[in-house]
Amino acid sequence: MNFLTRLKILPRWIIAALDSIILFQCALFGYLVRFNFELDLIEQNDAFAGSFIFMVGGLLVMQNTRSYEGIVRHTGFHDGSNIFKTVLITFILFLFLNFFHGNFLNDRFLLPTSVLIIASLSSMFLLIFYRLLVKEIFVYLKGGFSQKDLRHGVIFGAGEAGIIAQEAIKNDSKSQINIVAFLDDDSKKEGKNIDGKRIYKGLGDLEKLVMQFGVTELIIAIRDLSVHRKNEIIDECLRLNVSVSMVPPVDQWINGGLTVGAIREIKIEDLLSREEIILDNPRIEEDLKGKIVLVSGAAGSIGSELCRQISHYHPKLIIMLDIAESPLYDIEQEFREQHPGCPIKVILGDVKNKKKMKEVFKESKPQVVFHAAAYKHVPMMEKYPEEAIHANVIGTKILADLSVLAQVEKFVFVSTDKAVNPTNVMGATKRAAEMYVQALNEYLEVNHKKYHTRFITTRFGNVLGSNGSVIPLFKKQIMNGGPISVTHPEITRYFMTIPEACQLVLEAGVMGEGGEIFVFDMGEPIKILDLAKKMIQLSGKKVDTDIKIQFTGLREGEKLYEELLNDFETVKITHHPKIKIAHVQTSSYHRIDGQIEFFHELLGKNNETDLVRHLKALVPEYISNSSRFEVLDRMN
Repeated sequence: MNFLTRLKILPRWIIAALDSIILFQCALFGYLVRFNFELDLIEQNDAFAGSFIFMVGGLLVMQNTRSYEGIVRHTGFHDGSNIFKTVLITFILFLFLNFFHGNFLNDRFLLPTSVLIIASLSSMFLLIFYRLLVKEIFVYLKGGFSQKDLRHGVIFGAGEAGIIAQEAIKNDSKSQINIVAFLDDDSKKEGKNIDGKRIYKGLGDLEKLVMQFGVTELIIAIRDLSVHRKNEIIDECLRLNVSVSMVPPVDQWINGGLTVGAIREIKIEDLLSREEIILDNPRIEEDLKGKIVLVSGAAGSIGSELCRQISHYHPKLIIMLDIAESPLYDIEQEFREQHPGCPIKVILGDVKNKKKMKEVFKESKPQVVFHAAAYKHVPMMEKYPEEAIHANVIGTKILADLSVLAQVEKFVFVSTDKAVNPTNVMGATKRAAEMYVQALNEYLEVNHKKYHTRFITTRFGNVLGSNGSVIPLFKKQIMNGGPISVTHPEITRYFMTIPEACQLVLEAGVMGEGGEIFVFDMGEPIKILDLAKKMIQLSGKKVDTDIKIQFTGLREGEKLYEELLNDFETVKITHHPKIKIAHVQTSSYHRIDGQIEFFHELLGKNNETDLVRHLKALVPEYISNSSRFEVLDRMN
């Protein structure tokens, strides 16, 4: 029996031998039936010789159809149709041989027609039946002798994907899941069976199945499941301590087929994702096709995804600019391997280096600029305000001014919701940069009406999986056994996936006529505490039992919730439901230009207090929170 459990694939010669025996026996059976089991008549009609001839003819046909090459434990429709074709060709072959033999060589057929019909029908039945029988034996050997080690699961989705998932699990010798039922929202399927497994309606019976069968696994196998419904399923599974996994999209199946290894666990990103965005692709392509596009911060989370998405719109060249050497090398290698048809130019450089940036614009002559380079980590920038001011404010001014001189068509600035009523240095520097590009655009509109660079700002919240995001941090803390550190029980944040954010940046870039601040619909804010609890549960652990949550207090510059608009800003809708335009009070270009230039003098003095004091004068709504710079607010 141990030999059978180890035997995974029957050799071809065994299958061919079994097929031969079945062909011979079926022909012999045909003779027995045809002559009413009268042995004298059977002997007179050379039953053994006729059966042998039928077997040889069938084997010759098999050499062409290769019906014996199928893996028996994976027998499916294709194998059955191949056997049907083999038997049919054999039947036609012997009809022809009977005609030729009976009319030209002898007055007798090689096989009586009735024998041929009986042999063909019975052999087709037995050839398919024994394969299915062996398949079931393998399934039994996989689970029957180790039933106590199997985990019981259900599949949500009784459609094609669900059936394929059930077959993949059933046929995988390493799978430790025993599917006991199907769930589906389609009431027409309720009460029916798939492979002997009952179909239940929706989630109503999941708790009963958990109690009855000890279900510990649920596999989502619906291709077009809405994000809202997916969250409902996951929430119910988390309540019942049932692990959730899902079948990937068809384009991610290996060689067009689904394997158990491809069924992946639910990630926190699946819970936070939203419905797919529909972009105005023709307009984006029209805006970018054949253009030289510069992306600053191209090695970062947003910058690299912008490069990937821009590559689909056939630019003439993508200039990838970043100061981070290793990540820049990585994105370069990715493009060489995955986007070989997209021309790229990789530049290692710092947006704060005005001389270097002048060379970049002079040599590359970009026509569109996406400015994503920035320091974004709030506590780090609170610790080093001079770096935040230098990179986020002065670096943006350098690129913006050079874009005007180089007659760049559009400059798309990637901002953040932390620029709204900023409570930290990072947010204030991003707001200062917003103010500068808006003031510059307004100045150009008044003084250069015929042609000028159009400056467009995009503003959104946290992106999932970005550098500095809480999600990678929580994952690491869970892997290490906890605890998970949350700054405050009431802290909330908006979340958006990186691809979604970049899609909206591209769309806003197309829509923008210059001077707008585009605000993205970030959905509902999410409590970080709830996020941490769900991540613990999705990892198969229990909150406070396996992984504890500890509150560490707000970090320097951090606030409980983020805003997309301040008290003086209003929005107007656009043709895209997820993009709105913020009406923001603009500043005088000459005033703000002079104030930013004054930073150079302050940076030379290396006095952080004077730097932040001037930043607060530049951005009046900047009120520090949980920061050593709160004293400056009390002095005003």
